Amino acid sequence: MPPGRPARSTRVVSNENDENSTRMTRAKAATLNVDVTSQATKQPLQSKKSAVNLNPAAQRKRAALGDVSNVGKGEAAEGKKPAAGSKAGLVSKAAQPTGVQKSHTRTASTRSALGPKDAKKPEVKRAGSGSGAIGAHKRKVTSTTIKHDILEEEPVRKKAHTLENELKKQDRSDSSSEKLDFEKASLKEAGPYKEDVAVVLPEGVKDLEQDGIDDPLMAAEYAHEIFEYLRDLECKAVPNPQYIIHQDELEWKTRSILIDWMIEVHTRFHLLPETLFLATNIIDRFLSQKVVQLDRVQLVGITAMFIAAKYEEVLSPHVSNYRMVSDDGFSDAEILSAERFILETLNYDLSYPNPMNFLRRISKADDYDIQSRTIGKYLMEISIVDYRFLQFRPSHVAAGAMYLARMILDRGEWDPTIAYYAGYTEEEIEPVFELMIDYLARPICHEAFYKKYASKKFMKASLITRQWARKNAPIFGITDVKISVDELSQLDY
Repeated sequence: MPPGRPARSTRVVSNENDENSTRMTRAKAATLNVDVTSQATKQPLQSKKSAVNLNPAAQRKRAALGDVSNVGKGEAAEGKKPAAGSKAGLVSKAAQPTGVQKSHTRTASTRSALGPKDAKKPEVKRAGSGSGAIGAHKRKVTSTTIKHDILEEEPVRKKAHTLENELKKQDRSDSSSEKLDFEKASLKEAGPYKEDVAVVLPEGVKDLEQDGIDDPLMAAEYAHEIFEYLRDLECKAVPNPQYIIHQDELEWKTRSILIDWMIEVHTRFHLLPETLFLATNIIDRFLSQKVVQLDRVQLVGITAMFIAAKYEEVLSPHVSNYRMVSDDGFSDAEILSAERFILETLNYDLSYPNPMNFLRRISKADDYDIQSRTIGKYLMEISIVDYRFLQFRPSHVAAGAMYLARMILDRGEWDPTIAYYAGYTEEEIEPVFELMIDYLARPICHEAFYKKYASKKFMKASLITRQWARKNAPIFGITDVKISVDELSQLDY
């Protein structure tokens, strides 16, 4: 072995120790804010074993992920517990000149970074990771002191503030309760209040609304108010029953032909019954206010059907369909222009109490008899083709139609329950159903209307009612009835 090799090895270890001691001293100086030049830069040499174990450079040359578990294992084998500041490898990061100084100081140990361990020194346990014991203690005391000061100083002001809020809430609740009482009082003066006043039914009348109280679609809680409103609305929707007087070119026969043609269009488009009744009401109300020439009557009728379908139907036919039905007698632009003119004349008011609503109301009291209601529809539709029914309200017409249908089918008397939900007694209904019998007993003058209800879909209502009317017309004082041969063959069928 050549001479000088051991000295070279010793010099390397000495240089490593000198470098590490300088780094650790600078790290400690950065931590303790002490001048490095005032301290000795060289420390006594240590054994090779301790230098290797505490050397951060040697630890960084170990396995990946910075495993330093061997240091702890060596100390555990010697029976020593690791001190609080024994991780020298982590301290070396502070030696880098970052220019950032920590505000708190570590007092775990006062010895040099690479000095021998003192086993007799009591170990200092950290309060938590990343913070010194003194810093953590200061934060705890500070927060507790602040909280304690708040609890001692704030109660007087906080209590007064709370009392003030409670007084404000009480004032608001008192004012809202007074406002609610005032509203209830005003409602009681205006009419019966729903929560306090219940609907009192006459003696012998069954409460039919209890059956649908659990069904929100029936609106049983508001049914009485709804139909009271509809009956009040009838007065505004009734046209002038003698409007044909101020029409220069029109007669009642012209209106009869127009309505019969509209029934045919209504059947072809498969529209709702409400659409037909509303369209007829629009025609009568418009003709009550405007003078129309004979060649424009069909335009009024087709436009009224167009408006009613928009109002009642889910899917209304296109304007071109109405133009085609009228044999291209009017263009789309003319129909749309007539629509605007009619709506302006009626002040855009289409609130018409449809007689179908009243018929369903009476049918509920009649236990939903399908035959009575089907024949009642036919009898009620007579009111739109015969001008003599313009003087009666829709509810009156519906009551008369159901009364005559029950009479034809022999469904019993007009009991108090049906009379209450219909809104009319037998004496009040008599002029309406007698007028219907007079129409049925006379010759057929509306072919489309008659054929519509002669089908099986409507239980041949037009045949059944006409046959019954011919037989019982003399009982009601109708004697001037002439029956043609064609009508006799139809009645025999």
